[in-house]
Amino acid sequence: DASLAACFEGQGSHPDMQRYLYEPLAVYTANAGKRHRPLICLLGCAAVGGDPADAIQTATAIENFHTAALIHDDIADEALLRRGKPCIHISEGLGLAVNCGDLSLSLVNGTVIRDPKLPDAVKLRVLREVIDMTARTVEGQAMDIGWARDKRFDISIEDYLVMATHKTAFYSGGVPLACGAIIGGGSEEQIEALRAFGMATGLAFQIQDDLLNLVTSEDKASKDFRGDITEGKRTLIAVHAIQNSEPKDRDELVAILAAHTSDRVLMDRAVEIMQKAGSLAYAHEYALRITAQAKQGIVDVLPASPERDLLLSMADFFVERLN
Repeated sequence: DASLAACFEGQGSHPDMQRYLYEPLAVYTANAGKRHRPLICLLGCAAVGGDPADAIQTATAIENFHTAALIHDDIADEALLRRGKPCIHISEGLGLAVNCGDLSLSLVNGTVIRDPKLPDAVKLRVLREVIDMTARTVEGQAMDIGWARDKRFDISIEDYLVMATHKTAFYSGGVPLACGAIIGGGSEEQIEALRAFGMATGLAFQIQDDLLNLVTSEDKASKDFRGDITEGKRTLIAVHAIQNSEPKDRDELVAILAAHTSDRVLMDRAVEIMQKAGSLAYAHEYALRITAQAKQGIVDVLPASPERDLLLSMADFFVERLN
């Protein structure tokens, strides 16, 4: 948090730069989410025997990318709230919000370049990782937005997995862990095992989030409950149900998703169709399967340690939240 705050404190050569850029972005960033991306970057460093303090700046860069992605994603989705507060395009206006997101993107590479702890060769390797991460995430976002714009529901499970892997798994799992392992001096085998673990658990995390949105036992009157139906999201559950439902049910589900409805009765009916098609069970079992494979991959190459145990328990938590 201190490293993130330092990105905005005392920046700019005019007070209005603070007012219209650095201050709103600092407030937005301080309203923290889980911070799991920077945390697993530090954990990946420690898991291969490195000092996690050496990975602080790279972890900060990855969280700045997450901030940019959220700002731009909320604009594209016309969202109103983020972490319980008005989205920055609501509080500051569309133009300033886009500008704040752009600054967050610029801080990704710049934070790595200015890191005094990393040798130049390590910086270059980390930069290659975060540059590729940025491109892959934007590719996935393009697919997701394009499907929504063109009202497409002819999406296969394979299409969904490509989109979700690019949009979520690279920057939410694979790249943070790989960067941490690179900075920590891990072997190539360890780096790639941690990357694969992060890719699989990042995808599993997204699938479980989609499941929780539909079936969480918490306050079902909350605004976000079943919001994925309102937004017409092409989740693994929805895609599987469209492919595996009887024609009448499939047409009804597509109509509900296309309507962007917030009617509770219609949202309940959509979940009923998904349940009937076995889609919720399919998604949960898929997440369990890829998580089990990912866990075995790091057990084979990482020495036993509290850090390895934490990674394994993290993977279990991601897919057990449904219970």
